Amino acid sequence: ERGLHLLMSSLPQALNGFVLVVTAEGLIFYSSHTIQDYLGFHQVEVMHQSIFELIHTEDQPEFRRNLHWALDPPRAPEGEPSPEVGKSLGSSAVIYKPDQLPPENSSFLERSFVCRFRCLLDNSSGFLALNLQGRLKFLHGQNKRSADGSALPPQLALFAISTPLQPPSILQIQTKNMIFRTKHKLDFTPLACDPKGKIVLGYTEAELRMCGTGYQFVHAADTLYCAENHVRMMRTGESGLTVFRLLTKENRWKWVQANARLVYKNGEPEYIVVTQRPLVDEEGGEHLRKRSMHLPFTFATGEALLYQSAHPLPGFPDPFQSKGKPGKCRKPSCSRGGRSQKNGADPRSLLGTVMRQDKAVY
Repeated sequence: ERGLHLLMSSLPQALNGFVLVVTAEGLIFYSSHTIQDYLGFHQVEVMHQSIFELIHTEDQPEFRRNLHWALDPPRAPEGEPSPEVGKSLGSSAVIYKPDQLPPENSSFLERSFVCRFRCLLDNSSGFLALNLQGRLKFLHGQNKRSADGSALPPQLALFAISTPLQPPSILQIQTKNMIFRTKHKLDFTPLACDPKGKIVLGYTEAELRMCGTGYQFVHAADTLYCAENHVRMMRTGESGLTVFRLLTKENRWKWVQANARLVYKNGEPEYIVVTQRPLVDEEGGEHLRKRSMHLPFTFATGEALLYQSAHPLPGFPDPFQSKGKPGKCRKPSCSRGGRSQKNGADPRSLLGTVMRQDKAVY
């Protein structure tokens, strides 16, 4: 496996796509790290997982067909349930002896087909159509054994390069290399950030972790929108695509397109992983316009409370009313004190988080 990794990693970085090696049982034996640029999944997340967890239900039979050397995968015997949709072939996979299979250089083993894969970065259907081109080859070094303990011969596996059906735009080429991932507690407190994220946002990991739930870096007009998708993720395991603005260390707002997912341990949610793609301001503005069309009243994005502070509503404090002189700190405040005596807002709440932001950034 190490040799395979070295071979695949030597492929040109400019390759428009990613490498997949899938066993006859439908398990991902290898994926190049560039899968993250196209689908949003990290290489480690998909290795040794069922490929059918990533493929559109309607396209799974086609993928199964192409895993079989004769394009005719075995069917379950009468009276036995067929393999569940979305699961690997598992024990139903047939073990073939090498003399039962075509020679490895046979044109019968070449493959070229299209399947839709789950995509955390797509803003329309949630799937990306990929063309898989390659061939079935013997996968050596598996050291599998049969029920009686005898060594099993190497079996055919699909070695393919997966490329988007539609060529990427110049904008996608420019932004795909800056996709970054962050790790959070369940309340969204930052725990870790990969090197690309540190470049995009400018913070060190210590600066991201030092205070608050992470909402102190979110634009006030996006806070309620992000919180709604946060709640959806806690209920369903995934937030769906969320487009919002993050505050960089240079006190600039950076639009990102994000998808947050729960990571479970022993059946319980343990932490959150967020895949984020930087957007240009024009893209972010277009998403904000569409959001406003769906939610045409100002409370939906927070402007009524956060921007109309000249006419505060009864029962709501002025979010930017400060104590004494205006603060000169250019970074989000890190106060962890208890409930504010002045306005009664818990500093850990969404309102408390927004009120601690420096209004100069707006």
